[in-house]
Amino acid sequence: MMGMLDMDVWDGTTLPPLVFVVFQMTFAVIGCAIISGSIVERMHFGAFTVFITLWSLVVYAPIAHWIWGPGGWIEELGAKDFAGGAVVHESTAVSALTLAWLLGPRSERSEEPAHNVAFVILGGSLLWFGWSGFNGGSALAADSTAALALINSYQAAAACLVTWMLVERFVRKRWSAIGAVTGAVVGLVIITPAAGFVSTIGAFAMGIIGALMVYPFFQFTSRIDDSLDTFPCHGISGFFGTMLTGCFAMEGGLFYGGGFKLLLAQFVASMAVAAYAAFMSTLIFLFIKFVMRTRVHKDWEDAGLDELVHGESAYVHSPTKSYSSPTKSTHANQESDSSTSESEASTSNV
Repeated sequence: MMGMLDMDVWDGTTLPPLVFVVFQMTFAVIGCAIISGSIVERMHFGAFTVFITLWSLVVYAPIAHWIWGPGGWIEELGAKDFAGGAVVHESTAVSALTLAWLLGPRSERSEEPAHNVAFVILGGSLLWFGWSGFNGGSALAADSTAALALINSYQAAAACLVTWMLVERFVRKRWSAIGAVTGAVVGLVIITPAAGFVSTIGAFAMGIIGALMVYPFFQFTSRIDDSLDTFPCHGISGFFGTMLTGCFAMEGGLFYGGGFKLLLAQFVASMAVAAYAAFMSTLIFLFIKFVMRTRVHKDWEDAGLDELVHGESAYVHSPTKSYSSPTKSTHANQESDSSTSESEASTSNV
């Protein structure tokens, strides 16, 4: 490994080895962040840290090699994953769902809406911006493929956003900012495996079709407490994106005369990634549970982990004074006091 880092450029690219390594590390790191969305409010931070460390080594790294690495069996099968539809999104979503199932639901499962819509919009905007680097950068060069991946990412995200809002308007009789952000993120996940392989029209179509296919999965209420809908957003979207890549890829895609060969390879890749991620995540969790506590005490969970575990809070409220409402008796007392004062003043003047 150290010999490879001493090379002038990484094999098959024009990038210095350390640049390539750091770029690949960002995919693994964002995967850990995705997993956290399913288990918030109930898992020990230490246990989670151990989990994502082991997960990165024994789940993410092998899957990344299978699909992206030279000699990977899924890569040799012919499956296409431009920027991580299966490698990142499917693997993390399945692992997240498995972890949420093994941990069990929150003690007080809440279906409350987002507590800060402005932060949701801000977070979605940052994700969209960051996705430019993930999808565009996966070309590993500043070339026409990178440009295609970038514009396709925007096309699919915008098409999915608009379609999602129209569906939401039809189903719920309203528009919402949360729905718009969700649609954009789903569109970005869907185009991730296809970003550099499809035309701009294909990306536009994938955004529309993806929204129609994924939206129903957000309406299901599962017994598994997936706190932030990680699985439908990343797992279902990643699967449909991977399959649609088999249809819209300009080389070998079903709609470009390639038959079902690529589509079948995409399906095998998705199923293999999901099965491996679920199995290994279960083993990692059971190992951690054997050596340390994985779930916080119910009292901690009910009170909130920010202050009890980390000694901080997302919102610090300034102390406010409490004023009681004036009553008739209060007014009467004030008038009586005022009259007494005036009487005493008149007496002193005399």
